[in-house]
Amino acid sequence: MDLTLANITHHYSGLPVLQDISLHIPAGQILCIVGPSGCGKSTLLRLIGGLERPDEGDVLQLGAPPPDCLNPLTYVFQDFALLPWRTVRGNISLVLEDHGLKGAEAERIISDVLARTNLSDFGKALPRQLSGGMKQRVAIARALAVNPAAMLLDEPLSALDAQTRELLMEDLLALWARQPFTGIYVTHNLSEAVRLGHSIAVLSRRPGRIREVITIDTPPPDRRAGDARLDEVQAHLWSLMRDEAKAADQELLNV
Repeated sequence: MDLTLANITHHYSGLPVLQDISLHIPAGQILCIVGPSGCGKSTLLRLIGGLERPDEGDVLQLGAPPPDCLNPLTYVFQDFALLPWRTVRGNISLVLEDHGLKGAEAERIISDVLARTNLSDFGKALPRQLSGGMKQRVAIARALAVNPAAMLLDEPLSALDAQTRELLMEDLLALWARQPFTGIYVTHNLSEAVRLGHSIAVLSRRPGRIREVITIDTPPPDRRAGDARLDEVQAHLWSLMRDEAKAADQELLNV
């Protein structure tokens, strides 16, 4: 299923947040969204996911979702959003219970996503027993359990230390290589965007507008550190953002 954003404009209490955003995300590809603080990245993700409705424009789902899809769109949040009183298996089963799936069928799905996220040995653990990286793996497994047409990832690695971010990035790349998924990935980290995105949309300061969309032809799993082309893309992204990021930082500090 492809996603298309057509002329999205949005305001909060009269304050313009996003202006005339048009994007296309083909099925099986990942779009990364970057931009200075306060440019509307997370707001755009909420509009895509249907948590809010845009003041103008449309979010279009084109084509059929994958077979056995329970939720066309599903989120992976920065703060994991796990229920502390449920085990790992229990947190994943929650999204299946909403669709009336229980018993052997639910156990089959849970076991499959636990295996795909290297969590098979931790099904009975509670969230308080897990590291931050393990909690985010559970959140990713829970998203995969509904076999979504697209995953909406809102800075999923930003709360983790550098080593754990690297491990989770490798996990995401391995998941995509095994079974390509459609993703919209919001991040402040340009290195993450260059590692993961088939395309990267750069937003301007508020109101967020599309400054440029950059396409990277090399499949994400085949990208390697030290690739001169990727280094050039990252440097170009920063050149687009540097002045606006500085201005946004000063604006936030003066509030």
